[in-house]
Amino acid sequence: MAQSRRGNPEIAVLLPCYNEAATIGSVVRGFRATLPEAAIHVYDNNSTDGTALQAMLAGAHVVRERRQGKGHVVRRMFADIEADIYIIADGDGTYAPGDAEELVRTLLTERADMVVGTRRGVHADAGRQGHALGNRLFNLLYRTIFGPDFTDIFSGYRAFSRRFVKSFPAVSGGFEIETEMSVHASRLKLPVSELELDYGRRPEGSHSKLSTFRDGGKILWMFAMLMKETRPFAFFSAISTAFMLASLGFMTPVLAEYFATGLVSRMPTWVLSMALMMISFMLFTAGVILDSVARARAEQLRIHYMSLETPSAAKLPDREPAPTSRPGRGKADAA
Repeated sequence: MAQSRRGNPEIAVLLPCYNEAATIGSVVRGFRATLPEAAIHVYDNNSTDGTALQAMLAGAHVVRERRQGKGHVVRRMFADIEADIYIIADGDGTYAPGDAEELVRTLLTERADMVVGTRRGVHADAGRQGHALGNRLFNLLYRTIFGPDFTDIFSGYRAFSRRFVKSFPAVSGGFEIETEMSVHASRLKLPVSELELDYGRRPEGSHSKLSTFRDGGKILWMFAMLMKETRPFAFFSAISTAFMLASLGFMTPVLAEYFATGLVSRMPTWVLSMALMMISFMLFTAGVILDSVARARAEQLRIHYMSLETPSAAKLPDREPAPTSRPGRGKADAA
């Protein structure tokens, strides 16, 4: 693994952007001031407002990703860039670059593979109550399905180890990528931490790219797909139970009539109920088989993760530690 000559880890700051010309320059300069030894990479996702030019003028390495969607950009970033520590943030200025050093420090001191900057004040984001309600509901749903590892699965401000980045099989194409990252960590039981940070508002001229219902639907679909892939027994058992209850609902009056009269007058209903019961058994069997397959895939991912090197003696760049009372900092909570 590449290390700097002084023994410090190589740090890469990753900034996926789409039409963020109003803010990307100040964001890049903020990260350059906070982590002067880090390489700052801006991946422009078909912007039409001069985002790439502003990023280059601020000193970032700029690459264009033509496939539209944050997931496509993150997948390209993780494949292209080699580093020991990765920091990902949005280019809209809602995350403070000054908090990056604390994310890196937490990643190293707690020997974590991912540190999530949970957003303090996210529920007041631009006054959009639909986003706030959706954030609460999806976080609750995540903890119900995948476990209590995270309290803010949609945070876009994170630090990663090389092990995490190079073992992460990114498949989503849009804003669902943060959910996929969280599920990957929970699935492999990776060491993770959370750090509460202030969440700012967008400046004038910068607008959110999120659609409450369209992106909410995509995230809900991603939840279902990730549950199918990582917890197939629970997924197929739930569907199997629904078919079994439907079968029993159709079957009960037919059986009641048979025991009372010895006749079956509603033969189509009886055939339908038996078909539903057979489907229920098939789905349950599929869940059992696929659960074994999912466990084998998780074991393979874990073996690949363990084969990757980690900087055992990595240190932060030689700088004085910032005071803990600095706005936007919080205490690290091991997940």
